[in-house]
Amino acid sequence: MSLKDQINDDMKAAMRARETERLGTIRLLLAAVKQREVDERVVLDDAAITAVIDKMIKQRKDSISQFEAAGRTDLADKEKAELAILSAYMPAQMSEAEIVAEVQAAVAQTGAAGPQDMGKVMGVLKPKLAGRADMTAVSAQVKAALAK
Repeated sequence: MSLKDQINDDMKAAMRARETERLGTIRLLLAAVKQREVDERVVLDDAAITAVIDKMIKQRKDSISQFEAAGRTDLADKEKAELAILSAYMPAQMSEAEIVAEVQAAVAQTGAAGPQDMGKVMGVLKPKLAGRADMTAVSAQVKAALAK
């Protein structure tokens, strides 16, 4: 079952169970997917849908930090609930050790010698790790590996 089919099935289940918050979040997700499909005139595969979900998760995290800084815990709680629902559609996150192993393999594969080769290494890692690891953490690992 594709990710899009799973999201549609979850939307139907949320409708039947009358889970308004969950239904609203799933509808936002499907609208974002549909918007990207219309804009690019393509049918998104699971990887592209994961990228859309990842973007929405980043937006929620940013909103949560801003709402908490402004003292709006009610809005922050709503964003946290949406974040939890969206996170359920992301693939399992990689452990720190797995990320380090992937970084070392990519450095060896590209023959990177210093910080100037960071773009080459990240170019190899991004398709492999997108959605499965926080790319900020991966970038930090690459910097550390290339600084040696």
